[in-house]
Amino acid sequence: MSFSAFGKKYFKSKLLYKINSFKFNNAKKNDVIELFVKEIKKKINLIYFDEFQVTNIADAMILGRLFKEIFNQNIIVFFSSNIKIENLYKDGLQRDQFIPFLEIIKKSCIEINLSIDNDYRLEKGKSERFLSPLNSTNNFISNKYFREISKNKKVQEINLDIKGRNFKIKNFYDGIIKLNFRDLCDKNIGAEDYIEIDKNCSFLFLENLPNFDENNSNQQQRFITLIDILYEKKIPLLITSEKRLHEISSSPSLKNPFKRTISRLYELTSIDY
Repeated sequence: MSFSAFGKKYFKSKLLYKINSFKFNNAKKNDVIELFVKEIKKKINLIYFDEFQVTNIADAMILGRLFKEIFNQNIIVFFSSNIKIENLYKDGLQRDQFIPFLEIIKKSCIEINLSIDNDYRLEKGKSERFLSPLNSTNNFISNKYFREISKNKKVQEINLDIKGRNFKIKNFYDGIIKLNFRDLCDKNIGAEDYIEIDKNCSFLFLENLPNFDENNSNQQQRFITLIDILYEKKIPLLITSEKRLHEISSSPSLKNPFKRTISRLYELTSIDY
């Protein structure tokens, strides 16, 4: 969940991560959110939450108190989302504890439906760097492209230390990285790891993207997070996939946020990108 402030100041960060890492001397646990929002108020008067969604219990539990304090501090808030207010965190774990947040938003915000027929990302160009199915022909195309853009670059093996976790990248060519889907999404890693990888990446080759259903929803959630982070920094991609881009299915619980991911993949793999 990223936030932006209009005007001269512009912020992009993981808000809940900031709250979790925010510390005050001698502050009681229940006071942290209030103090955190007061710090925000010193810097900005308006926050824009772009493509707002709630996908896990940790986020859901903190949002009620967070936004209650945001509105108490008279900070103006805009949201954009693919999901209606009443459908946020739908069917989520312990959703009954999330209802107070929904009531706060309904009371404090005006919901407007913006109907747009065309996705501008799909209009930018053809996604020629999204290769499917997984076969020898597309594997050859991918390897040829990799050799072309990594030409005259020295291969290295780098180790990223992320809060004590070690992430090894064997195929590192001065910012050009080749990784298997399993390397990034089968492991118990998340946003902090992807942000660190993103810092070292100028072009990512992602191999063996699977189809998604309820059986691999955890991997799909990580993939959504990965693409969100790559999109923020506009990192171009070449992907080899089991299914064509418009054919990739989703686990039911992630159907709505995955629409945004598919849209972003069209842009990140476009020949015009």
